[in-house]
Amino acid sequence: MLGLAHLPLPVLHRLADALYLLMRFVLRYRQRVVLQNLRNSFPEKPEAEIRRLQHGFYRHFADVIVEILKLAAISPAETRQRVQIRNAELFFKHFEAGRTVLALGSHIGNWEWILPAGAVYFPGKADGVYKPLHNPFFEDFMLRLRTHTGARLIPMRDTLRDMLRLRGQPRSLSMLSDQSPGGLEQTYWTDFLHQDTPFYTGADKLAAQFRCPVLYVNIVRQRRGYYDIIVEELHDGEAPLNKDAHVITEQFARRVERDIRARPADYLWSHRRWKHKRNG
Repeated sequence: MLGLAHLPLPVLHRLADALYLLMRFVLRYRQRVVLQNLRNSFPEKPEAEIRRLQHGFYRHFADVIVEILKLAAISPAETRQRVQIRNAELFFKHFEAGRTVLALGSHIGNWEWILPAGAVYFPGKADGVYKPLHNPFFEDFMLRLRTHTGARLIPMRDTLRDMLRLRGQPRSLSMLSDQSPGGLEQTYWTDFLHQDTPFYTGADKLAAQFRCPVLYVNIVRQRRGYYDIIVEELHDGEAPLNKDAHVITEQFARRVERDIRARPADYLWSHRRWKHKRNG
């Protein structure tokens, strides 16, 4: 499988066209989940529009799959050619001040290209928090893809220990913060796409304890295989934070909701994001 990563990306995109047809019409991959998520998130849209977004999602997801595979062989030069970071100065100003930056992303666009691109643009300063996979083969496979350009990965359970050990080190700590939390007693609930939705609160806790600046990172496809990473500041790291007020998480939820509405087909609708309900 990794041998395919050495093919030019335009060739991989031709494979993605076939993969789209396979997932959409043969395997019908998680079709019920995708449709339910779209209908619940956009109750104002007619069914014809929901079906159009469903098609768009499968095309997008097929591209994401082959582009993730490409990470096994992509060079720093090609990464720079294909990914531009807008407002990168927001990172550099905090690095110069000797700070660890929390970079919050979501499953919009090609989320797996964010950390590898950060490792190319910020050598030695791009770390990422991830949730280890249960399958040893896929765990090793994804680790190889995500670290190919020099990023360092930290298991989610070790995040606090890593922050204490590297306190004051200038770096970026990336987190995909829109996943469905497991321990619901430690989550923040808010209205998100017309649904009562739980969010991880780690960013609030880390930003409050370590006085970290927090940046929101959004990746936008400009054309097939080319992306802009757009950076916005949520917190400058100066003002004190109350971790229990969840100011960071609420801001993050609103940014993600805004960007999903701007490009609805580019979100990960096959994920069971709303599988939990408040109070059980």
